[in-house]
Amino acid sequence: MTTRRGTLYGIGVGPGDPELLTLKAHRLITTTRVIAYPAPDTGESFARSIVSQWLDADKHEIAITIPMRVERFPAKDVYDQAAIDIASHLESDEDVVVLCEGDPFFYGSFMYLFERLAASHTCEIVPGVSSLMASAAAAGRPLAARNDVLSVVAGPSEDATIAHYLKQGDAIAIIKVGRHLARLRGLIEKAGLLDRAIYLERVTLGEQKVMPLAQVGADAAPYFSMILIYRGAESWIDNLPIAGDEM
Repeated sequence: MTTRRGTLYGIGVGPGDPELLTLKAHRLITTTRVIAYPAPDTGESFARSIVSQWLDADKHEIAITIPMRVERFPAKDVYDQAAIDIASHLESDEDVVVLCEGDPFFYGSFMYLFERLAASHTCEIVPGVSSLMASAAAAGRPLAARNDVLSVVAGPSEDATIAHYLKQGDAIAIIKVGRHLARLRGLIEKAGLLDRAIYLERVTLGEQKVMPLAQVGADAAPYFSMILIYRGAESWIDNLPIAGDEM
């Protein structure tokens, strides 16, 4: 394929705080007319909300509606159609910015558009502050150091997979906690790591929560939540936050 013309920008908009947007991301968002972003089938797009103050009436917005539900949905069809819509602008010599929470290539939805469009269109990735880095900052505890091995594990993973990383990793970040909170807490307790685990939700936002996992009473958590565990050689375990801290 040789089609090029407009440039597709995958923009990381960070974990929620608009002030964590990079200067480059801000420049592209404010100077590009066509803005696309993932959106739930009900409610506001989180990615859009982060940058909403810079979206004026002159912008052409493309909401990529992704149903937020437990059962599977035809995600391929959603991204196929979004790619067609975006390509029509690119082929008309218009640049397109696609907003992505956190970083586009760290569990970001933009990667599905990238695989559909990068072969035929010019694409540029603008990295953003990921929720992993923001969570470490909010907890006031480094993720890893020296020769520590940092493992990132998705909460919906099978018990055996999670147990493996709890046993092998020096530092573990469990993302996408959501409705798996009670199960994950049980696995962490079984591994003898409950006193080394920090729970975080909605990091960098006004309703942010940071506390020891052992003191979390709920059985489910927001989708934007994370558990950080450290079992390496450093003494950071002594710096666990007090329950309810909002840093």
